[in-house]
Amino acid sequence: MSEQNLNEEEHIRRLRWHCRRGIKEVEVLLVPFFEERYTGLSAADKLLFEKLLEQHDVDMFEWFTHRSKPEEADLAHIVSLVLSRVGS
Repeated sequence: MSEQNLNEEEHIRRLRWHCRRGIKEVEVLLVPFFEERYTGLSAADKLLFEKLLEQHDVDMFEWFTHRSKPEEADLAHIVSLVLSRVGS
């Protein structure tokens, strides 16, 4: 196995781990989205998902429960993608 494949696998493992959150309501959205949809995302959306994982759990909870919206359009886009998984 090449070093690049090992690096990619490690990156995927780290992302999967970062989907685990302190607020269960956030985790139950992130983990299935990651497992089911991450590999099919465009490169840009993959980066946005990683950016989303850098956000605070409380902020994501507010966004996922429609109590507020991200101020940044790119975060609003990835939040809508995560939420669209629930609707399908």
